[in-house]
Amino acid sequence: MGTFSIWHWLIVLVVVLVLFGGRGKIPSLMGDVAKGIKSFKTNMKDENAASSEKIEEAGTTVAREEDETAKS
Repeated sequence: MGTFSIWHWLIVLVVVLVLFGGRGKIPSLMGDVAKGIKSFKTNMKDENAASSEKIEEAGTTVAREEDETAKS
């Protein structure tokens, strides 16, 4: 199979420099991903809370109507 040529090593070097070179690109990228996931989870909780409030409001409205019809 032989050894790697100079072109193989240059490509490996370029990939390593892109991934790990300069100003911590990988850690900042992973930090951005983590912030995005956290924001997504927060928005999902807010949306679920809002929808459950709407369901509760609808349930109390139905219960009130049933009470009024039962009283009549």
